[in-house]
Amino acid sequence: MSSIAPLPLQEYRYTITGMSCASCVGRVEKALRAVPAVHGVSVNLASEVATVEAESGVSSAAIVAAVQHAGYEVQQQEVTLDVRGMSCASCVSRIEKALAKVPGVTQVTVNLASEKTSISTASPVALPLLIAAIKRAGYDAQEANAVVTGTPGAGLPSWWPVAVAALLSAPLLLPMLLMPFGVQWQLPGVWQWLLATPVQFWLGARFYRAGWRAVKAGTGNMDLLVALGTSAAYGLSLFQLLSQWQSPHAGAHAEMHFYFEASATVITLVLLGKWLETRAKRQTADAIRALNALQPERATVRSKDGNDSEVPLSALRIGDMVVVRPGERVAIDGLVRAGQSQLDESMLTGESLPVAKQPGDKVTGGAINGAAQLLVETTAIGAETVLARIIRMVEHAQAAKAPIQRLVDQVSAVFVPVVLVLAALTLLGWGIILGDWQQALLNAVAVLVIACPCALGLATPTAIMAGTGVAARHGILIKDAEALEIAHRITTVAFDKTGTLTQGKPVLMACQAVSSYASDDALLTLAAALQQHSEHPLAHAVMQAARQRGLATPAASASSAVPGRGTQAVIDGRTTYLGSARWMAELGIALATQPQLNSAAQALEQQGNTISWLARQSDDGAPALLGLLAFGDRIKDSAALAITRLHDLHIRTVMLSGDNYGAAQRVAQQLGIDTFQANILPADKAQAIAALHAEQHIVAMVGDGINDAPALAAADVGIAMSSGTDVAMQAAGITLMRGDPALVADAIDISRRTYGKIRQNLFWAFVYNIVGIPLAAFGLLNPMIAGAAMAMSSVCVVSNALLLKRWHPPSQLHKGDAT
Repeated sequence: MSSIAPLPLQEYRYTITGMSCASCVGRVEKALRAVPAVHGVSVNLASEVATVEAESGVSSAAIVAAVQHAGYEVQQQEVTLDVRGMSCASCVSRIEKALAKVPGVTQVTVNLASEKTSISTASPVALPLLIAAIKRAGYDAQEANAVVTGTPGAGLPSWWPVAVAALLSAPLLLPMLLMPFGVQWQLPGVWQWLLATPVQFWLGARFYRAGWRAVKAGTGNMDLLVALGTSAAYGLSLFQLLSQWQSPHAGAHAEMHFYFEASATVITLVLLGKWLETRAKRQTADAIRALNALQPERATVRSKDGNDSEVPLSALRIGDMVVVRPGERVAIDGLVRAGQSQLDESMLTGESLPVAKQPGDKVTGGAINGAAQLLVETTAIGAETVLARIIRMVEHAQAAKAPIQRLVDQVSAVFVPVVLVLAALTLLGWGIILGDWQQALLNAVAVLVIACPCALGLATPTAIMAGTGVAARHGILIKDAEALEIAHRITTVAFDKTGTLTQGKPVLMACQAVSSYASDDALLTLAAALQQHSEHPLAHAVMQAARQRGLATPAASASSAVPGRGTQAVIDGRTTYLGSARWMAELGIALATQPQLNSAAQALEQQGNTISWLARQSDDGAPALLGLLAFGDRIKDSAALAITRLHDLHIRTVMLSGDNYGAAQRVAQQLGIDTFQANILPADKAQAIAALHAEQHIVAMVGDGINDAPALAAADVGIAMSSGTDVAMQAAGITLMRGDPALVADAIDISRRTYGKIRQNLFWAFVYNIVGIPLAAFGLLNPMIAGAAMAMSSVCVVSNALLLKRWHPPSQLHKGDAT
């Protein structure tokens, strides 16, 4: 009695994150043992490695899902490969299926427009294994950015196959062009054959090679359709030519019509379409190339003894002093240590105006220095620079698939087989019912040639690449395609207040002296003297206000901070105090004795300001009140425009603030925000987002701080200001490279326009096939016209997506109107 041999077992290793104790180990092991095809599990808490013994066909995605369900994460790696030979959406589906079968692979995304595939692996997978899987599917692959050698036709312009095919096909097409003018002429059959053969089997060899690989892989693609269609037309013509030669009455068949012009012209048109498509697709990746071009290859380093030397970027280390001369690009992220200049950061942030830099300011790699030399201390190099992270984020967004692409994947999986069946039915229908097998073959050829899965495959990725690219150029970084797709449906935008709608740092809002004191400026002069050596944010606000008024700061001594109270110092021999009302009461100062000042303080506090009181030792030694200073957070200049733009887009606005009711109400009223919540904790912000969800709103949350991260993650789309924390940016789907709230409406606008292009492209791609294939089947399309239509369909889709490159943020009307 025979038995089925068990599948061989293999050992896989996964790095598990989030475990903290032995019970965690037990939960992970239990979850993994429940996965089908897993026979043994051992989890090591110290190394955080799970060793799984499983059958060779086990799904790594199932392993990852089991660990995540248990409450932990599997550390994953991402590999990017360049793929050559793809021609349509069917190719994308086939490569994804082939890679998904490789042990250790958890997720695969193939982008037809960029000809790249991103592969996530949960256990180490050798690169040759991934490349071999792609080659078995019928395509070529190599590590991204690898140098390609031995390319056929190297050194020749990319259009040469199109030009040669057109030269050979022109004499074949000429008789058809002359017929409307009453000229009846055609080349002898043998000359037609001589011209058509190199087009068919030399210039059209790519279709045979790719089609054959598809057949070996058990599927079909656009190349197979073109190869079958043109071969049928060529074969029929060759059969007719041989019949003419063998006929004893060859002269009677001198007017026999051949279809060499159909096969040659279709191949020429498809080659032309592919060339135009490739050029257009290259333009969709312009944003990435432009960002990569911002990174200089060398930098000037100043040694400790003051000597300057030019070194490659790979030789730089954290802490190195880099000299940035006028007109040069900054090579690294760092802090200015010497010099004052202005930097052009437009390619990074979208801000057209130069940004002033002085010692202590941060600079970002890729910015262009102005008219003065800077000495910059290196704080980040290589992959850790802001520019490198921007490039990674844009590449990730352009490689990702939008949710709407799932429909395209389902259609493309059956597209080619369905077309082959329709072509066969067309051939049999015309041949059996009408008895005209020659016309039957031509109609079947038209069906094969006009069917275009390429347009379907390019409709979504080209629009996403163009949309995310143009957004990045204007300071809007979209992390993934899902955020781009959801953003167009946003109905409510919730804002954090501090640092998002306001400057996020205190400024002096009011300075009022008691009636018996000299003046408000004298009061501010004393406060500046008191605060001149302090690093407190309120001290910076006082010093900035004093500088703006041109006030000289007198000397102070014995300066000290009193915890929970304020600051005191000796100025001109008298002790001076600046602090809270509570401290004033402890010093024996009765604020109620100054009703006018007390009333002003209450009004300022209701507006959300913080009040500090200034007192000074009087002649009798007792402290006497001199006046008050009010500090507030100034609203950003573009905040009102941001809210107005959102209302113009029919989007509701909400503000969530941890500040007191008065401060929140003042900002909400000044900006015209629909609703606001004050005194709200970080965890409550996430609950507020959930409450908006319960009201059937599609919610975007805009924030910049660590306390905003839970709400950013809870929202349908999180939008982070890059002026904020890395935690906030990590939790967000969209990052704004400037702390400009007006960019929120711009991000929604480019999302809507990109999604509109996706819908237009998919509509065109589906309608083209739905209308074109029946017309060809009913004999209403000549194969050459069908070939031209097929070639142009992809070009139209890509060209339509490229219109997004004309987009400009509506908030920057001086740069041009949005298209």
